[in-house]
Order: sequence, then structure tokens, then C-alpha cells
Amino acid sequence: MTNRLIIGISGASGVIYGIRLLEVLAQDNTIETHLILSGAAKATITQETDWTVKAVEALADVVHTPGNIGASIASGSFDTLGMIVAPCSIKSLSAIAHSYDADLIARAADVQLKEGRPVLLLVRETPLHIGHIKLMLQAAENGAILMPPVPAFYGKPQTVDDIVNQTVGRALARIGIKNQLYFEWLGMGKDKSADGE
Repeated sequence: MTNRLIIGISGASGVIYGIRLLEVLAQDNTIETHLILSGAAKATITQETDWTVKAVEALADVVHTPGNIGASIASGSFDTLGMIVAPCSIKSLSAIAHSYDADLIARAADVQLKEGRPVLLLVRETPLHIGHIKLMLQAAENGAILMPPVPAFYGKPQTVDDIVNQTVGRALARIGIKNQLYFEWLGMGKDKSADGE
């Protein structure tokens, strides 16, 4: 059986996280990626990166339109490894937290949660007011994994790519996909592992 992973890219700053996920997974022929790009995400891709929307979509095995709530990934009978929303806007967080399944990102996330599969949200907003924090609490109580893309510096990143890779690698590892994208902490004063970035 094919391992499937759903990637949602919503309209927050940081679309490079979702793009990098797709780039990494495109090199892994054991995982079939299912992509949903919100309309705001498409606008953000052109604003923040040199990628075109078509080039991003070409990285995925299957592309679903956000309005297609009858898509395969809208049903729990369609088996997956789970879902990552990277980045996750406050609008998408709110919809997921409240099971407001008006678009396919929220519907697919809701389905994964009801089936007990991991849903990891790279919530991109700062500073946070109490409403944002309450939404994160509600999503966590529903079973979501909250992982704001906070950079780690113990690996001494030299570039923005290093920071992006660390977050993407940790996100994949958190849902059970092993990779070499991130620096593994070996203890204070220890060097990086032999294979490891």
C-alpha cells in the first residue's frame, strides 16, 4: 500500500516551509503527497519566493483544489500517514480548531483528527493575543500537534535554508518520517552526528 501524506499550504508568511516539505518528499518514492494550496497561499508564494504556483504544484503527486470537499482526502476511508499544514494561518487554525470544514484544508485536517492520525500545524503568527492562544489550545485538545516554526540555534545555522531545513526535518520526524534534515542534539559540547545536518 502507498504511504500518503497530506500537505496543506495556507496563506500565512512562511510558504517556504510547505515548499521545502514537498521538495524533500518528492525525492522519496515511498510517500505519495496530496497538496492543497489556498488562494492566499498562491498569492504568498509569488510574494515571498521565486517559485511559481505551477512549479510548486508540480512537486506534489496529487493536487486538490481547496473548494473540492468531495476529494479523496475528505474521507477517513482514504488511508494516510496524516497531514502537515505549513504554514498554518490563523484563519486555517481557527477552522481546524472549530471543525469548520468550509474548505478542503480544514476538512482534511478534521478527517485526520477524527481518525486519530497526526495533524501538525506550523502556526505562523506573532505576537499572539489570547484568542490565538485559545485557538491553539482547542486544536491541541482536538488532537492536533502545534509546532510554530521557531528556529533552533544549537546546530549553528549559517543560512536561512539551514533554519528552514531544521524545522521541516523536525516536523517530518514528529509524524514518523525519518530524515537527515535536522541537527540531532547529542548533548552539550558534542559535535554534530556523522551523517548529520
